[in-house]
Amino acid sequence: MSPHKITRIVALPAAVAVLALGLAACGSPGSSGTKDADKVSGKGCEPVAGDSLVALEDDKKLQASENILAAFNDKAADEQAIAAVNAVSAKLTTDDLIELNKSVDVDRKSAAKTAKAFAEKNKLTKGLDKGSGSLVVGHANYTESEIVANLYAIALEGAGYTTELKDVGNRETYLPALEDNDFQVIPEYAASLTETLNPDPDADSAKNPIADNDIDKTLDTLKPFAKDAGLALSEPAEAASQNAYVVTKAFAKEHGVKTLSDFADKCSGKASSLAGPPECPKRLYCEVGLKETYGIQFGTFNSLDLGTGTKQSVASGDSTVGTVTTTDSALADGVTVKG
Repeated sequence: MSPHKITRIVALPAAVAVLALGLAACGSPGSSGTKDADKVSGKGCEPVAGDSLVALEDDKKLQASENILAAFNDKAADEQAIAAVNAVSAKLTTDDLIELNKSVDVDRKSAAKTAKAFAEKNKLTKGLDKGSGSLVVGHANYTESEIVANLYAIALEGAGYTTELKDVGNRETYLPALEDNDFQVIPEYAASLTETLNPDPDADSAKNPIADNDIDKTLDTLKPFAKDAGLALSEPAEAASQNAYVVTKAFAKEHGVKTLSDFADKCSGKASSLAGPPECPKRLYCEVGLKETYGIQFGTFNSLDLGTGTKQSVASGDSTVGTVTTTDSALADGVTVKG
């Protein structure tokens, strides 16, 4: 087993924040992440309060390909097991994950019941080739990972395997355990796993990530790293959990913005504020990338969590834009956020 630096290159759901180590900046709520606010050009746009949020489209593809895929210990990755989890990948979309997360986080259903309903609706076990044996399916300590792990377990059981689900903590804990075959398979994110398994000891994924926004290119980089670590990978799902930037629906309507390019054209500047986790101002996939890729500048950065605090800040009109993830349950139809 070889040690790996533990990295998640996008901002994480609040329950997952422990996965991202070595954060680049510290901050307190309301602190500015813009060192020279007086040098920010453009008027910007004041926040508009509202209880419904909408994500601005990443039309220039800033975010890396954080598609969900299964990482197996290669000793357990026989053809039938890989095919079973590939059946999950073939059906799972980002919109599906939003609704699945909503089912657990908002509607308060269990991850097991949520996964079972999705599996039955999408006939995940139909036509699977039969394998045999026992597999422990791990999941990280947050909702999305538990849901997908349940989907994997359902598919694997449909293919003839006996499964056990196990909470294996965060990546710092579970990746070495997976390499040691303490459990056999876990949902992962393509770009983050690529950065984590990068064997270069001097690599800095925050400044110079090697994962790409094209999933095929990311996989070309990831696969040899995974092989060297004794891991095998499933096909990636369309579903991807990346950084997303939300405004209230009232703001989007008032300013006529649907994409990050729209926001750059109409709202870059001093009056605009960005809320997000404390590392955001120095991360390529967060405030740094928004400026470099889109030319978006903010007069103020409000350092909060990635979850409830940031969403409430946008809903209440304290922040113009909030950093969440593309699979956040707040993006589901009909979900409201209290400011």
